[in-house]
Amino acid sequence: MTASSLLGILGTIIGLVRALPQLVTMLRARRAEGVSVDTAAVSAMVSFAWAVYGLWTDQPFVTLATGASGVVFLLIAIFALRYGRTLSELQIAPLWLAVLGVTAYLWGAAGLGIVLAVSILVSNLPQVRLAWREASLADLSLTTWLLSLADGLVWGLYALLEGDRSIMVFGVLQMTTSAAVVAAKLRSSR
Repeated sequence: MTASSLLGILGTIIGLVRALPQLVTMLRARRAEGVSVDTAAVSAMVSFAWAVYGLWTDQPFVTLATGASGVVFLLIAIFALRYGRTLSELQIAPLWLAVLGVTAYLWGAAGLGIVLAVSILVSNLPQVRLAWREASLADLSLTTWLLSLADGLVWGLYALLEGDRSIMVFGVLQMTTSAAVVAAKLRSSR
């Protein structure tokens, strides 16, 4: 088994579980304080788009990890709305759905890969912003964001070995934005 296969397996495992702590935290608390519904919705769409990219580029680890995490992010968005977040917070999600769809249709895997590389900023920046502005981050899962940090590291290493620039950019941006959310959560815990 190659190093990239091992990283792909590890990335798949992290991808399968990284958002689950957030979902569990919200379901237990029946609140969504500190949780960005826009981030959850965009993350679901981006995850499903990565799954398509993985199919188109013959990278099954990418498809499996992102497809499964897309389902969890979709559930987070649904429950965040149910537990107090509002539809008016969905500002980026509708626009980004159109961007992903048009890009995939017009430019296929190559275009989608470019857009997906920066999509992590689109999906995570609402959470970064909310984490640094909202008074209570009680329902924001630190574990999810630590796993997201690890996710970026693992997929970044995978991309180095596979020579996939789109996944490399994703990895760097995932680590950076996740670290910002972790820092905000730790700051609020004091």
